[in-house]
Amino acid sequence: MEGMAYGAGKAGGAFDPFTFIRQPPTILRMVSWLFTIVIFGSIANEGYVNRPDEVEEYCIFNRNQHACNYGVAMGTLAFLSCAAFLVLDVYFPQISSIKDRKKAVLADIGVSAFWSFMWFVGFCFLTNQWQAAKQEDNPLNEGADAARAAITFSFFSIFTWVCIAPLFYTPQFFMSFSPCSS
Repeated sequence: MEGMAYGAGKAGGAFDPFTFIRQPPTILRMVSWLFTIVIFGSIANEGYVNRPDEVEEYCIFNRNQHACNYGVAMGTLAFLSCAAFLVLDVYFPQISSIKDRKKAVLADIGVSAFWSFMWFVGFCFLTNQWQAAKQEDNPLNEGADAARAAITFSFFSIFTWVCIAPLFYTPQFFMSFSPCSS
């Protein structure tokens, strides 16, 4: 554990992309990134339908515009969050200040907890609205697979975001930067 601070070696080490890609936080973050693409892509692409006798399109989730907006917004924001933390993960070994490393790690844990909660809320909300949707609102069953995909991947997103945070929250991790460790 000597020479470690907040889960990384001393600052200034060479970046190895193969090692970086094989790290569990990176893998989980890429999986979360993929899930967000599926969620907001499926809602944005096929989440709006209309009855055969209507011109105006409505959200497939019980004609509730808020459900589609929530899915698209959370998917987009989580996508950007994943991208930002992937970039931070790349530059993390170059951060020399232990205080800055601590802030980065705590931000990562906080953001992971936040997105876990938001995807739980999103899963419950989308599932409730999908269950309340009427068959006569979508007689041709258009977009049903996209709605189910958004619900399924928001459920799986809960676990990918939950699993990212504990990877940093280990006793060995915190022992590596304590002032008493030698």
